[in-house]
This record gives sequence, C-alpha cells and structure tokens, in this order.
Amino acid sequence: MNMLQLEGKVAIVTGAAQGIGAAVMRVLLEQGAHVAAIDINKEKLNHLVSQLNIKKDRIQGFHTDVSKSAEVEQTVAIIEEQLGSIDILVNVAGILRMGSIENFNDEDWKETFQVNTTGVFNMCRAVSKKMKSRQQGAIVTISSNAASVPRMFMSAYAASKAATTMFMKCLGLELASYNIRCNVVSPGSTETEMQTSIWENEHGERTVINGSLEQFRVGIPLKKIAQPVDVAKAVLFLISDDSSHITMHDIRVDGGATLGA
Repeated sequence: MNMLQLEGKVAIVTGAAQGIGAAVMRVLLEQGAHVAAIDINKEKLNHLVSQLNIKKDRIQGFHTDVSKSAEVEQTVAIIEEQLGSIDILVNVAGILRMGSIENFNDEDWKETFQVNTTGVFNMCRAVSKKMKSRQQGAIVTISSNAASVPRMFMSAYAASKAATTMFMKCLGLELASYNIRCNVVSPGSTETEMQTSIWENEHGERTVINGSLEQFRVGIPLKKIAQPVDVAKAVLFLISDDSSHITMHDIRVDGGATLGA
C-alpha cells in the first residue's frame, strides 16, 4: 500500500484509547496521517497519546462522549480548525452489556444503543456535513459479526450493531453522489479488553475458538482469535485509494466464525 495515499490526511478515530481503536490509530500514524484521537476515557487517552510522543506532531487527543451530539459537534469543529479538513472517520467506540433479557435493565439497553448506534450517527452526521462540501471522504465503522448471527445473552449488543450496520449502508447510498464512501468492518472475537472481560477462566480463548453447542455458537474455523491489528488493516484498506470503488460493504474479520452468513 502506497504510504502517500494517506500522507498528510486528517483522520478521526473514536474509541482510540485501547483495543481496536488504538490499533487503527497506530496504522494511520504509520501511513503518515494526522490523527484526532477521541475517547471518553481521558486518562487512558492521554496515556496513549503520550506513549506515541515520537509522532506527537501528528496526533492529538480529544476527550469526547460520542453519545452526546453537542459534544461531538464541538469536537469536530475544533478538529477542523486545529488539524484541517477531515478526510477520514473511523468509528470504533462501543460498549458491551451482556445478560438474559429478563435480567437486562433499562439503563443497559439505553446505554448500549446510545454509544454503539447513536454515537456512530452523531459522528457521521457531524463529519459528513464537512465532507459533503468538499465532495470527498471515507467513513468506516467497526460493527460486529454479531450483527448478522444471533448470540445468546448479547441481544442489546447484537441489535445495536445490526442497526449501525444498516445505518452505514444507507449513509453510503445517501453520500455516494458526493464521492464519500461508507463501509463497515465486522470483527468476530478479537483479543481486546472487551473480549477478555467476558472470559470465565484461563481457558476462555480456547472456549471461543472451539465454539459452544449449548449456546448455538460456531467456533472459529481458522482456529485463532483475531488481533486488533488484523481489524485495523481491514480499515486501512477501506480508507485507502485501493478501495476507491467500494462503498456500502461489510467486511467480516472473524476467521470464518459466521460461516459467511
């Protein structure tokens, strides 16, 4: 991939403080982009930005709650003012709340959709307005393979990701005439804090790889958990000129766990 494709471009990454978001941020920096890193966790965000101080002239952190539209609009305006015209938006911020439906409370349901779905809407609305006036841009949202395959005890998460996936496809259709491409990357089990937090013991990784008949869950045919950089590289392809004729697409990065369904 030609580094000059992203050299000097301005990219926003939400959920940048850890996991997939941090991996996306790193590959963008490696490709010469200027990155506006957004996260609600100010401490983790500042720590990561300071770790990458060798590239500090090309990275800036913004403490923002993507579920709050006013905060998003203000942050996007500041980014445009301080870093320049936004070329790329990568929506990674997301939360996972698990539980059976009878034990799932109103707040868990509400927060899941506020971050995973409304947060994506807020970011896309604020950024696409800027991109439309310039007739160019690339937006990629991290969804989940759970958006297409039912999961036990993940109803809110799966539903929020399914809504987000369809929103991105509709957005891609709406913005196509403005030369703005909108795509989705749907990871399966990936070695992040979100994933390891739901493992019950030291055999959690093997359990995921093998699958569970009791939970109607297929294992992973490639026999390995994804690394955040695996997802980041798919994002990199979709925001690069190498995918200039791809929009409204959903790439699964799950080792075959959803059997292409």
